[in-house]
Amino acid sequence: MTVPKPLVLTQHARDAVEEREIDHGWIERAVRAPEWRHPDPHRAGVERRFRAIPEFGDRVLRVACFETPFEIRILTVFFDRRARPPS
Repeated sequence: MTVPKPLVLTQHARDAVEEREIDHGWIERAVRAPEWRHPDPHRAGVERRFRAIPEFGDRVLRVACFETPFEIRILTVFFDRRARPPS
């Protein structure tokens, strides 16, 4: 059994989580089991991961992260009103 990589939040991400009252479990689900993902167009190596959160009215959580062999660093997290799954 493989141990999942730890999620490490930057100070910016921690501030956003606190300010927006985002549950850590929602972040975990969005990062580890996104409904869709795509590369950040402005930051090389950064990926945006998206997941609808039923407990929050099915609003879409966007998590920008950078994955290394040892961890997944969360750069920012917020509910994205404009996010739509790819067709």
